Amino acid sequence: MTHTTPSNPPQQQQQQPHNPQLVRKLIVEVIDARDLLPKDGQGSSSTYVVADFDGQKKRTSTKYRDLNPAWHESLEFVVSDPEHMDSEELEIEVFNDKKYGSNSGSGRKNHFLGRVKLYGTQFAKRGHEGLVYFQLEKKSVFSWIRGEIGLRIYYYDELVEEAPQPPQDSPPEDQPKNPEHTKKPVPMVVEENRVFEMPPPVDVGCDASNSPPVVVIEQSPPPHMVHFHSEFQAQPPEGHVQGAEAHHVQGTEAHYTPEVRKMQMGRGGGGERVRFVKRPNGDYSPRVIKGKLATDPTEKVHPYDLVEPMQFLFVRIVKARGLAHHESPYVRIRTSNAYVKSKPGTHRHGEPTDSPEWHQVFAIGLNRPEAVGETLEISVWDSPTDQFLGGVCLDLSDVLKRDQPDSPLAPYWCRLERGAASQHLGRVSGEIQLCVWIGTQADDAFPEAWCSDAPYVAHTRSKVYQSPKLWYLRVTVMEAQDLRIAPNLPPLTAPEIRVNVKLGFQSVRTRRGSMNNHSASFHWNEDLIFVAGEPLEDSLDVVVEDRTTKETVPLGHVIVPLSSIEQRLDERYVAAKWYPLEISGGDGAGAGAPCVCGPSGPTYCGRIHLRLCLEGGYHVLDEAAHVCSDFRPTAKQLWKPAVGVLELGILGARGLLPMKSKGAHKSSTDAYCVAKYGKKWVRTRTITDSFDPRWNEQYTWQVYDPCTVLTIGVFDNWRMFADVAEDRPDTCIGKVRIRVSTLESNKVYTNSYPLLALLRTGLKKMGEIELAVRFACPSLLPDTCAVYGQPLLPRMHYLRPLGVAQQEALRGAATKMVAAWLQRSEPPLGHEVVRYMLDADSHAWSMRKSKANWFRIVAVLAWAVGLAKWLDDIRRWRNPVTTVLVHVLYLVLVWYPDLIVPTGFLYVFLIGVWYYRFRPKIPAGMDTRLSQAETVDPDELEEEFDTIPSSKPSDIVRARYDRLRMLAARVQTVLGDFATQGERVQALVSWRDPRATKLFIGVCLGITVILYAVPPKMVAVALGFYYLRHPMFRDPMPPVSLNFFRRLPSLSDRLM
Repeated sequence: MTHTTPSNPPQQQQQQPHNPQLVRKLIVEVIDARDLLPKDGQGSSSTYVVADFDGQKKRTSTKYRDLNPAWHESLEFVVSDPEHMDSEELEIEVFNDKKYGSNSGSGRKNHFLGRVKLYGTQFAKRGHEGLVYFQLEKKSVFSWIRGEIGLRIYYYDELVEEAPQPPQDSPPEDQPKNPEHTKKPVPMVVEENRVFEMPPPVDVGCDASNSPPVVVIEQSPPPHMVHFHSEFQAQPPEGHVQGAEAHHVQGTEAHYTPEVRKMQMGRGGGGERVRFVKRPNGDYSPRVIKGKLATDPTEKVHPYDLVEPMQFLFVRIVKARGLAHHESPYVRIRTSNAYVKSKPGTHRHGEPTDSPEWHQVFAIGLNRPEAVGETLEISVWDSPTDQFLGGVCLDLSDVLKRDQPDSPLAPYWCRLERGAASQHLGRVSGEIQLCVWIGTQADDAFPEAWCSDAPYVAHTRSKVYQSPKLWYLRVTVMEAQDLRIAPNLPPLTAPEIRVNVKLGFQSVRTRRGSMNNHSASFHWNEDLIFVAGEPLEDSLDVVVEDRTTKETVPLGHVIVPLSSIEQRLDERYVAAKWYPLEISGGDGAGAGAPCVCGPSGPTYCGRIHLRLCLEGGYHVLDEAAHVCSDFRPTAKQLWKPAVGVLELGILGARGLLPMKSKGAHKSSTDAYCVAKYGKKWVRTRTITDSFDPRWNEQYTWQVYDPCTVLTIGVFDNWRMFADVAEDRPDTCIGKVRIRVSTLESNKVYTNSYPLLALLRTGLKKMGEIELAVRFACPSLLPDTCAVYGQPLLPRMHYLRPLGVAQQEALRGAATKMVAAWLQRSEPPLGHEVVRYMLDADSHAWSMRKSKANWFRIVAVLAWAVGLAKWLDDIRRWRNPVTTVLVHVLYLVLVWYPDLIVPTGFLYVFLIGVWYYRFRPKIPAGMDTRLSQAETVDPDELEEEFDTIPSSKPSDIVRARYDRLRMLAARVQTVLGDFATQGERVQALVSWRDPRATKLFIGVCLGITVILYAVPPKMVAVALGFYYLRHPMFRDPMPPVSLNFFRRLPSLSDRLM
């Protein structure tokens, strides 16, 4: 469609009012620096800071001779492009001013003391900023840098009134043109609803040696995109997809350099769309999907086309006017293979009753987009009486086909006509406003459309969810004073005072407090960790309890709102506060409580010393550590820039098993797919009553760490059939995990993965899911590889680590909070879905998992066992040629010991090159052999699925206990053997066996004399040849040294 805009004359343009412009400003508060290097030759430095952002450079004042300077200065920058601020780079450099040094007269430059590079993703909005100390980084390998700098960075938007400017037809000739504005960058890579662009090459005359290329991000959803959802920071409104499409600029073409194969498009004529290639690894292994190639070699392939385009007939019903008398009109839409109904029409206040409105979009699946002879029937009916109010018939061959990024079609009025059948009686009048077009799932109206294959709209639409922002709350209970303890305690009995802290469903109690007799106070100095979620609306309840007797007596409590607790991003000190303890009548005052409530309210019952802070430097784990999809800390200011984009195309499923029954001889499956990576959850639409659903939806995530895991699960929808008050959980069909680090950069993987379920009856294949995955990595290779050298978890996990048991308990609390948050969404994502995707029960005991872990250890040590077997074959001369070659190699290494280390690394390199031929071609799915799922015993499965506490009869529990005791006895024997060998080593010099110790130290003395007298190379050659001697010179009995070691005493004879 072509839109024309009339041009206004200059006189009219001058009369138009000038609206205020929204300007974004970035504030960099330079607070202080710590432990800087002395650079002035006098043991100190005169430091200043230079900040560079978007071509704007500003500096602070110079602090004379101070290695811990404090500036407390604010530097203000103007953000030229707020939409692309996330890609902008802020560089902070610290220098020593040469004017204040001993060599101020020389021509040397100011000394470099360190720098910090930050990106726009680390900037906080005003009101959410915090003081962060950044480690100063080197500029080159040979730089000597130390110290850190404290910054507070935030941005805000303000309205600026611009003065009117006279219009100019052309720029004056004497005004020089800025080449930076005339040269347009060339698009390079598409990344999550953005186009990465590189600037044009710099002229030879410019000094750009120290200026790295800047990456400009242009917000532009790709043309011809197939149902794409981009990641967001907050929960989007219902029309977030339409809003994203509104920012598209026509004519922008994205060029993508990585490998893109047209076979992923699946575009072709009729017939079979997907062909499977049989693999010899069995029915439980992933398989590569090969589709038909496009016949047109000039056909444009967009990098987001990982899924197959699906044709839909879109019908937008807006409103009607001049209808006959009615009560509650609705619209019926019918084709040859589909039938849908709209909701009842509504009337605006003050409008005539014959003009109802619907504002609904319907998406009807088309098997033949250009079918000849098919018609579309749109009719209006009255709901109470099913009276026909009129209809419209359209020929599908005349319907316009809309491609992205075309503008939305304008609705038009159609006159309602009487049907040809005689049964449509009554008066027909009026018009209906509608528009009809043919499109794909890339259409901006598709996410909110009522699909013909999903009649339960509220529970079948595709949605994007956002996990809540979680914090660790650290509560340090230090001291309590002025507690009113019951005086009638038995003699020589110390009171047992504990503090119980509650946050929502989380409750943690401290250990017994130590009493100070001089001040009658109690001390704990204990840290308690909780999980808190935004919005921080809950309150922390701290209760001091007297548990000296059997009955717990509250001595006082204090309630602290989470919104009043200080947030910190690093290990800086947080001041503790005294909180007054109060007690009310509802807290046990009637059960012998020492405090009595006064007439005006609660009574003072002492005070408690607490240190409270919300930790933003930790990553709150809500997944199992081995399948975690995100390691970023809570505070956005500490996030590193993304290294790439993960694109997932959910094509469909094949051969799903029936999950529910409809009548006596009818069964069905209503499947939908859920994918989770980082904080973003996606859910496809539900395809009802289909064993081979085709979703063809595509999603993307930003990747901050490639050593993470993407999880995809398939579920059967039960909630769409449940009542409002009834909560019917969805059934889990199966899931697949894909580790991002196993994907090659910019390569499309299109595979079919089996959906496996481990049931009480054993392993069962529930079907297959077809996925297309690509890890687009636009960053330079050194930047991507540098991630592998960085710590896996944020810095606070290493400075103040959490215990394993404590972190597991916190993960359970985080999983509950995420499940409760997503349960309140619309449509809700059930708690059973969230727990299944997050592996909430991964820590539970399982005999099968224990065997699997044991065999994993055996597989890890298999190389050592293989090496030992190879050496044994060499020393037994099984292959004389190989043994002779080993003799020669041994002589060379002994005579030239400098070659040992490089030869070892060369050997490892050659092994890696050799195994490149056997590298995995596709990302691996679930391994049934590794999981011991095929050989598991049924009784072990019953034990794995049993609840805690057990719900089985006592005889079965007793049999399991006896089996566990037998297994523990084997483990006990192995541990005893390890301890015995270690104690025998200690017995060599401990004189527990005097004769053995005398023999050992005598042999050591003899070896010492020999090694002093004989050259070490000769000793090494003699020992090597003795070890590799021919079997004819070898005694079949164990050697003397082994016999001597086995006779040494251990402490096992002292065990009771």
